[in-house]
Amino acid sequence: MSRKRRLAKAFFDVPYEKLSKLEQRVIHDVVERRRTSRHVGETTEEGMTFGQRVADQVAAFGGSWTFIILFGTVLVGWVILNTVLLARMGDTFDPYPYILLNLVLSMLAAIQAPVIMMSQNRQAAKDRADMAHDYEVNLKSEMELMQLHDKMDMLAQQKWQELLDLQARQLDKLDQIRERLEALEAGRAVRPSHQQDVGVAQPGGSEAAQEHRGVGVELQPQVGTLGDGEAADLPRRDEAEA
Repeated sequence: MSRKRRLAKAFFDVPYEKLSKLEQRVIHDVVERRRTSRHVGETTEEGMTFGQRVADQVAAFGGSWTFIILFGTVLVGWVILNTVLLARMGDTFDPYPYILLNLVLSMLAAIQAPVIMMSQNRQAAKDRADMAHDYEVNLKSEMELMQLHDKMDMLAQQKWQELLDLQARQLDKLDQIRERLEALEAGRAVRPSHQQDVGVAQPGGSEAAQEHRGVGVELQPQVGTLGDGEAADLPRRDEAEA
């Protein structure tokens, strides 16, 4: 399964072929890592016809204070001209109730209204394009954020596993250090007891040596009192007794 189909299944839960062109374009931009945002006004203005440009200019002028002031000035001048100036001369071309003026205003409104409606329709189409573009950008942003959250969750899970492994290794090392310390403490406890046993045995040995030396001391005077013959026969008696 391609990445486009996986994204369509993950975010829209429908096959990629059943998505709208806008949604397919968003998925394509996400996969290709392309920029989605664009200037919608420049795009719509490039495809405008001459009539649409004229309609926009007429609508812009008809909805400005300049048009209101100029049109008000023309109306006031028309009324003054046909009521005061030309009435005195008796040569008015549109006397009261200004039927010709009403006809001109009706004709102007009849022409201006469709032009303004054309501009409004084009503006409505532009607004729809803006809304579609906003939806496209928001959709891509949402998809990117969801993918970013998935990546962060995966990285966090990997980091947690690494931390757990590191903690297990540290615990093993601590156990080894504790075992070595216990062995060292056991060796230190054995050495003092051995020294005490050796110390107890040494005094007994010294007493035996002292007794042996005492016997030797006692024998020396006796040997000195023996005669030459008896002293010579002493080793022989010892050998016979042995």
